Amino acid sequence: MTAQRQPIIVVSGLPRSGTSMAMQMLQAGGIPILSDGVRGADADNPRGYLELERVKQIKSDKAWLDDAEGKAVKIIHMLLMDLPCDREYRVIFMRRDIDQVIRSQAVMLDRGGKQGGTLRSDRLQAIFQAQLSQVDAWLAGHTRFRVLNLEHALALKSPRQCAREVAAFLQLPLDEEAMAAAVDPALHRHRSA
Repeated sequence: MTAQRQPIIVVSGLPRSGTSMAMQMLQAGGIPILSDGVRGADADNPRGYLELERVKQIKSDKAWLDDAEGKAVKIIHMLLMDLPCDREYRVIFMRRDIDQVIRSQAVMLDRGGKQGGTLRSDRLQAIFQAQLSQVDAWLAGHTRFRVLNLEHALALKSPRQCAREVAAFLQLPLDEEAMAAAVDPALHRHRSA
């Protein structure tokens, strides 16, 4: 008799939507995370990104998924559709105002001395919205993916409530106080005016 596989906990969302914060909360709550430290902490994410570089090669390399059961891994929104449907996933999908995402991304690119894209922000907003609609529809059509949509603004305003929601969604006895303490509103500077 085979042991039942544990779900893979996936943190996803647009770039700059609070995925690193969600990973920090999970880690503080007692969930092991998959991270290789290749992308270290910087001025835009002083607590680190908590990413696994191999995730970017998901189309050709899925072997790392065998080590992901019962752990949390960060996967950018558009790569969710490349995950194989032969296992269970619990997706914590971070939702943040798209204008804030675009502003935060522009500041990060500027700070890194990189030139931003040539797209106007309204065009970029439309692209992001279309991508989110595509990913939402895909997730809704796959029963092995259970999704908790988590508002970035709620996590900042009420981290304890957010921690409770995550623990209930994952059905795990997490350290909710430690999760709430992992949220530092001072790190989130790109809000709507």
